[in-house]
Amino acid sequence: ARSPAGAAGLWQFMPATGREFGLEVNDNVDERYHIEKATVAACKYFKQAYAKYGDWMAVSAAYNAGQGRISSQLEKQLASHAMDLWLVEETSRYMFRLLAAKEIFNNPQRYGFLLKREHLYPPIPYKEVTVNTSIDDLNDYAKSQGITYAQLRDANPWLRDTSLKNKTGKTYILYIPTQEGMYYNPQKTVAYNKQWVID
Repeated sequence: ARSPAGAAGLWQFMPATGREFGLEVNDNVDERYHIEKATVAACKYFKQAYAKYGDWMAVSAAYNAGQGRISSQLEKQLASHAMDLWLVEETSRYMFRLLAAKEIFNNPQRYGFLLKREHLYPPIPYKEVTVNTSIDDLNDYAKSQGITYAQLRDANPWLRDTSLKNKTGKTYILYIPTQEGMYYNPQKTVAYNKQWVID
């Protein structure tokens, strides 16, 4: 996902913020789309922001609007809590959406989310391949691994071009889906939280 403002990936990092928290962001590689690395970066952001504000609602507001804006508004409006701020509608709604999401995750059945095990999708098993050189053509590379280019891109959405440029010898881990992993038994699917599934 990419917002009109330029935020991208699962955690909707702006390019500069992504780089600040250790992500590579360029036309060839954009680790904002790397689920694991972007999640680690988001956790670092949250920890840093919580150390600054000591309040999770201020952290969520800052994540949406930026720390500079929230810090200045707390000072300008003489407020001690983010919930007391007059903010743009998007940020105000964002804080309440997070609260709503937390409540639904904790009590899914109360809100009509009645998932059965066969409704769930498991993670696709894959092998990890270490790469520290350039790959001139990812289409050819995918074929050499026994998968399609589409499957390679699905498993590695941080690859943003048909080649991987690597002049510095940086080590990347590519996820290569296994053929047997393309099919699964829904009865063996593990749910993160037992409350999410009814039998």
